[in-house]
Amino acid sequence: MEQATRTPQQTKRPFDMDVQAIRAKARKDIESGAITDTYRADRETVLKLLNEALATEIVCVLRYKRHYFMARGLNAEPVAAEFAEHATQEQEHADKLAERIVQLGGEPDLSPKGLLERSHSEYVEGNTLEEMIKENLIAERIAIDSYRQMIEYIGELDTTTRRLLEEILAVEEEHADDLSDFLEK
Repeated sequence: MEQATRTPQQTKRPFDMDVQAIRAKARKDIESGAITDTYRADRETVLKLLNEALATEIVCVLRYKRHYFMARGLNAEPVAAEFAEHATQEQEHADKLAERIVQLGGEPDLSPKGLLERSHSEYVEGNTLEEMIKENLIAERIAIDSYRQMIEYIGELDTTTRRLLEEILAVEEEHADDLSDFLEK
């Protein structure tokens, strides 16, 4: 069966925006901030996921900081510099996640109590430079899989959160690649 070819005129859909209705809805429930009645995701679940991601990033900051200060050995200087850079980037991720939590009407859970239980990654100190690299690589791989699953869950229901998670995921993949390179050398 041959498929009919459509002309550009046939594929165009009319776009009609009711600006008056949008303005009226914007005035209603203004205490909800950025959350309007067109928000389609399960906000409580998204907030839970974001707080878990926040805890994961904080644990990563702490682990990278320790490894930065504890890095010793012949090749420690470039590795320590990488740990410091990653710690800074993980802190930036934590800040962005906390901002998004507040935008969604939640509260960022920055309490040290239960931090490791909320985190997807673990805090492993490592005794040698190689162990530190491996533990950070493992944590990055955990973060990569966690972010991918969150992105898949959120899908098109919350495009702002999805884009944030995709940006963070890209950096986590870069971190894993950097650490993997150190293990090959």
